[in-house]
Order: sequence, then structure tokens, then C-alpha cells
Amino acid sequence: MHPTVDRKTAVVVGHGMVGHRFVEALRSRDSDGRWRVVILGEERLPAYDRVGLSSYVGAWDASSLALPGNEYVGDGLVELRLGERAESIDRTARTVITSAGHTVAYDALVLATGSYPFVPPVPGHDHPACFVYRTIDDLDGIRAAAEAAGPGASGVVVGGGLLGLEAANALRLLGLTPHVVEFNARLMPAQVDAGGGAILERLVTDLGLQVHTGVGTASIETGDQGVRVTLSDGSVIEAGLVVFSAGVRPRDQIARDADLEVGPRGGIVTDLGMQTSDPNIWAIGECAAVQGVCYGLVAPGYSTAEIVADRLLGGAGEFPGADMSTKLKLLGVDVASFGDAHGSTDGALSVVLHDAAKGTYAKLVVSDDAKILLGGILVGDATAYSALRPLVGRPLPAEPAALISPAGAELGADALPDDAQICSCNNVTKGAICGAIADGACDIPGIKTCTTAGTSCGGCVPMLKKLLEQSGVPLSKALCEHFEQSRAELFQIVQVTGIRTFSGLITKYGKGAGCDICKPTVASILASTSSEHILDGEQAGLQDTNDHFLANLQKNGTYSVVPRMPGGEVTAEQLITIGEVAKEFGLYVKVTGGQRIDLFGARVEQLPVIWRRLVDAGMESGHAYGKSLRTVKSCVGSAWCRYGQQDSVGMAVLLEKRYRGLRSPHKLKLAVSGCARECAEARGKDVGVIATENGWNLYVGGNGGLTPRHAVLLAGDLDDETLIKYIDRYLMFYIRTADRLQRTASWQAALEGGLAQLRQVICEDSLGLADDLEAAMAQHVAGYRDEWAAVLDDEAKLSRFVSFVNAPEEADPTISFDETGERKVPVLLGLPEVPVATQGK
Repeated sequence: MHPTVDRKTAVVVGHGMVGHRFVEALRSRDSDGRWRVVILGEERLPAYDRVGLSSYVGAWDASSLALPGNEYVGDGLVELRLGERAESIDRTARTVITSAGHTVAYDALVLATGSYPFVPPVPGHDHPACFVYRTIDDLDGIRAAAEAAGPGASGVVVGGGLLGLEAANALRLLGLTPHVVEFNARLMPAQVDAGGGAILERLVTDLGLQVHTGVGTASIETGDQGVRVTLSDGSVIEAGLVVFSAGVRPRDQIARDADLEVGPRGGIVTDLGMQTSDPNIWAIGECAAVQGVCYGLVAPGYSTAEIVADRLLGGAGEFPGADMSTKLKLLGVDVASFGDAHGSTDGALSVVLHDAAKGTYAKLVVSDDAKILLGGILVGDATAYSALRPLVGRPLPAEPAALISPAGAELGADALPDDAQICSCNNVTKGAICGAIADGACDIPGIKTCTTAGTSCGGCVPMLKKLLEQSGVPLSKALCEHFEQSRAELFQIVQVTGIRTFSGLITKYGKGAGCDICKPTVASILASTSSEHILDGEQAGLQDTNDHFLANLQKNGTYSVVPRMPGGEVTAEQLITIGEVAKEFGLYVKVTGGQRIDLFGARVEQLPVIWRRLVDAGMESGHAYGKSLRTVKSCVGSAWCRYGQQDSVGMAVLLEKRYRGLRSPHKLKLAVSGCARECAEARGKDVGVIATENGWNLYVGGNGGLTPRHAVLLAGDLDDETLIKYIDRYLMFYIRTADRLQRTASWQAALEGGLAQLRQVICEDSLGLADDLEAAMAQHVAGYRDEWAAVLDDEAKLSRFVSFVNAPEEADPTISFDETGERKVPVLLGLPEVPVATQGK
């Protein structure tokens, strides 16, 4: 603990993204512990990613939006009070009165109150079916209203700006038909011009949105479906709900009540050091009017937070100005705006490429001599954004038209000066990134760790890749020292050449004799491209220990046996057989998290005998030992549960029998839940299926383990046939392109274009691979045969199941167990025993 001498208290009002950033900045720099921090957070949840709020729809998991370290666990100098609002400020006494009736004294007061949604004074705006789109609680209310309205009902969004289109997408994901009402003549008027707006409107209309531009909302009243919305042109929309997303206003009421200076259009007036008219009070983020100007983006908000942290520690930082550039993907449509996008600079010229056939619009705004880039707009394709935005205010390296033409010049990272800002969210320059690369950051995760670039919105990641490529740092894709190719490249070689042996592959495409990296990897590739048994011929020698004996090796040299139970189903007769086997061979029995039974403690020579009993009882290998499908977990679904909407058990059994034995870069886990209550925990799996009233929602890329990730929605309300078709494509695409030992979660996160690109490949067949991927999966399904059944029918394979090759009848004498406690546990000879009470912790 730091000494308490001269410690001061900073009270932070508001715990949003900017408030959290301030606390992080102050605590990371205050090495002497000069400041204690008290945070008053109005919401029930600690700071979360409000920019990514739309990703909450479908997942409905607030924890996935939580900002890292938002609860300050273990930091004794930070006190977080959630659900406690600041009601008033006594500037003379330097105290804050809270909604809980507490009085909190401060030496420095930091107002991070953010903004509130503007609701136009439309008659009926306070109808119970009207909502705003700002917080997690708002989205929970919208969800409940959407479910009450039912699938296919209309939902009206008042406001066609950035947040309005996000709200419309949320309604679309909830099964509603969204109507967007925008008073301006085009969508996103602050970001795009008339040409870009026209392309944007066409693209979102093709996705199912009904767009009403150039009209206002005249009235809202109770209607047949919930609300009746009358527009200024006299048209009427019968809808289930209305979402207001008509802009935001700075939350400055607490400052007004305390007689702090506010701007004529709102906002708490500050100087460039973020100090208000009271020298002990500071304002940051959207509530701050820096020299009279409010900024509504998170990047300038972060800058204000850093400045106040610096000032409280004796620094003299000043607000450097704001980069109001934006790049986002709305309903799968790229939109980017940067610099003087609307050409308001005197003498500015515009160069436009408007390709209506492709649905793209690109505009560069340049100086009157066409040499300096002033700004630009990109709609439909924003790949050039990361290279163009840092050049604003700088000489262009090529003709403007060439920079936005598909056949024109490609703008490389070498065209940017060292002081060009690459990451606007965290204010990271090209020079800082190149310095990190020179110091040993040789991949994207390394650059993120060293510089924080790419850790917020991720829009600068393509430029980070370019800087790596042009830095001279070798970015090897080699699988190991014996193969220069990556796993994905070796997969393609095997597929195209038809090579079916490791020796043949390494002779022609590699070098040396191979290692424990490339041998199992090639073995997996061979198994993924054929139905040959993994212990046939040369392949047997490539396998790791688990695959070599088709069982999981345990810590004392014994093995575990896991029979498959598709979807968790098992017959009474099979349970009896399992019990008899466990009793006869003295095995420890454990029900796994994947809804099946694991039998521990089998010696290697016992494995064939045990499996003969299980196979004769109609059971198959559960592949618990392989990099392949493990389980498909399920709840009981509509067959038994009163909440079930679909037959989750039937679907789980179908999927497990379809994908059993499917070899892949890493293990695969699936789950099927019969309703949104999610008893099968499907969103923690590589592939998760959740029943809806109309079919199935398909989630992909989930993961437990060391770095848990929730699966994300790939497609919704699918029928059985489409669901299986999409899963076929997804799994086979993963198997073909992932790296060695790469789970679907990390593979998916590393894909160029992210989820949107994956959705295009899987659902829209953008690469033309659908038929090929489905055919490959059909080949696997048709060729499947239980591995243990095949071993039992082959004397040559059975001969390997011995403890000692030169004494096949002899059991391993080093294997022993401690059965004195409540559980049977292995004894490790020559090593200290692990107390039963601490095992597994």
C-alpha cells in the first residue's frame, strides 16, 4: 500500500468509456499513489464498450462488452460505486451529494457525464412503445417490445445517422422490418454527401430496410400493432415500437445547477487543459465543450481523459484538436468519412468515382492545386481508408483519381511520414509503430501490446499489417523448420497433388525427417482429406500419444475411455455396460461437462478389451483424444421442456453423427439449445445453435479455456437444411484455412474482413466455394467408420496395445492408485502425491 501522506481525492462522475480511460491513465502514471479515486457510476454495470453496443443484440451477454479492468480488482486506491448518481455539487465545500444521500469530498472533480439521446418533441414521444438507443438497459427494453410485437412486425427508427442505422440493424436482427425516418434528404448527413448517401440508401434498402428521407415524424399514437407513426408527408406506419436516434446532447445539467459555464448549445466549457470555470473541476468526453466545441467520438474523448490525468500529476498537456474521421460497417456496408469530407475549405476540389453497378462511392477532397489531401468519403468499399486518412493535410503521393480507382496506384505505408497518425483512437503515429517493430514487435498482437494501436475500433489493423510487411521483419508462415509452407498451404498441396503419405510430402515439398510439429499436423491433414484410418500404414507413426493409442493419456501412464453419447443420449443398456466395465476394470467414473461419461485408469493393454465390450453394446469412440469433434451438448428441448421452441436433442444427435470423426486443426465443440434460455451454453462453443420460434440461430467462433470468447451470430431463423449447409461450409472452410492448433475463435478473429467477410463466404458464397465445401463434408460423412471398431477387426493394429513390446503380456508395474479417500486417484511413483482436496484446482 502507498503511504497516505498528502494523498488527494479525485471524484469521477460517470463511468463510461472515457471515465474509465481517465481512471486507467491516472492510476498507471501515479506511481507514488498521490491520488485516490472515487467513481460515481449511474448505471448498474461498470464501464462497457458503448461503441460496440450493437453487438449485444443476439448475444445478450453484457460481459462481452465489459472494458478490461473496469472493476479495478486489487486496486485499493479506486472505489467504484455503481448505481449511485451524482445529484449536486457544492463548489464551496468541494463535495458531491449522491442519489444515495452520501456526501463525497473532492480535491479534483472530473465530470465524465457523457451525453443523452435527443428525443424530438413529437406528440406521443412518451408512448410506452418508444425507446432510445443508448445503454444496455435500453436494448433490453427494445428486445422485450420486439418479442411482444412478433416476427415480421415493423419497427420505426427516428433518425438516419450513424446510431440510427445501428438501431435499425438491431431491429432487423430481432426479426422486425425496420423503417428509418430521416428529416435530412439523405442518410448519415454528417458523414456522407448526396452521392454517398444515394449509394448507402440503395445498399441498405437491398438489405431489407425501408428508408424515408426528407420527412419528419408528425405524431405517435397507439395503433393496431402497438403504435401508429404518422410522417410529415401524411404517410402512416403501423409498428410494434419506435426507437429515437436523432442525435445526442451533452449531459451538463449538474454543471448548470452548480453555476459552471456552459456553451450556448450546451456542454461544459473548458480550456485546452480541460479545466472548467472552476479550477478544481474538470470535464472530459462528450459533456465537455473544449473552448466551446463538443466532440461526440470516443477518440477525442480519450484524449481529454489523458490530458486531465496528466494535469492532476503536474503536467501541462493540452487538447491537440480532434480527428473526426469515422470508419464503420453498418449492416455489412462499409462507410468511411475523414477530414474535410464535404469540401468546405475555400477552393477545395472534389474527385469522385461513383460506381452504381458495384455499389461503391469514393470521393477525395483536395486543395485547389490538387496536391494536398483535405478529406474524403468512401461508401461500399473502405479498404483505402487506413492509408488515406493519415495523409489529410499532406501532399498526395499520386494523382487523386488513381488513389481511388480500382486500376490505379496502391498507396503503401511507405508514403506516410513518421508523424502520421495511424491509430486515431489511441493517437499512435507511424513512427511509434515502426519503433515498436524495430524493438522486436514482429506481429500484430505484439504491436498492439507495445503501442495500443488497433486495440479499440480495429480500423487501423490493415495499415499495421502493411507496416510490418514493409519493415523488413521476416513474417514466416512456415509450419516448422521442415516445411516452409503454412498448414493451410500444405492442406492445398495435399488436396491438389493427391499425395497420401508424409514421406511423399516432405520429399517433394519439405526437407529433413520431420518433427513433432509437422508430423501430427500432416497426419491431421491426411485424415481431413480422406476416410483412411489414422493407424493405417505410415500414418500410424505420425500420431501423437493420444492418437497412437486412441485414448487420452493421464498423469500416471494410464488412459481414459470416452464412449460417444450423441447429444448426451444414452440407453439404459449402454449405461449398464459402462457400469459393468468400470467395475470389472476398477475404473474411476466421471460425468464430463460435455454430457458423456469418462472412465479413467485403464492400462494400455486393457483398452481393446474394454472397447470390445462397449462396441458390442452399440457405442462408438467419443474421439476425446483427437483434434476433432468432441461433443454436441444439448438441453432436452421441445420434446420435454415447456419452454423449448425446437427439438434440440434431435438436432444435436443429427449434428454429432454428421461430424463425428471430423479431423481439424484443433478440437471442436458444438451445442444446441432449445430456446433463448441457453441451457446448453451454445455460445461458448465453436459452433452454437439456438432455437427460435422460426427455426435456428447459428453462432460461430465461441471458446472456453484460457481466453474465453462468446460465439457471434452468423445467421438467424434458419431451417434445418440451411443450418446444416452453413455448418458444413463453416467447418470445412476452417479446416482448410486455419493454422496448426488454432481454435475457431482465434482463426475467426484473424480473418481479413472479420465476421462480415466470413458471412459473405459462408452465407453468400462470395468465393464460389460452397459446392466444394459441402461436397468435402459429404465425402467425410459417407466415409466415416468408428476408429475403435476398425482396430478391433485388425490384428496388426491390436498388436500395438501393449505396455512393453518385448513382453506383451506384462502390465506396467509402475502404475498404482490411492483408493483410501473418497475418490480413486493415481499415485505418481517418485513424485510427491497431490492431496485429493487440491486436485484440479
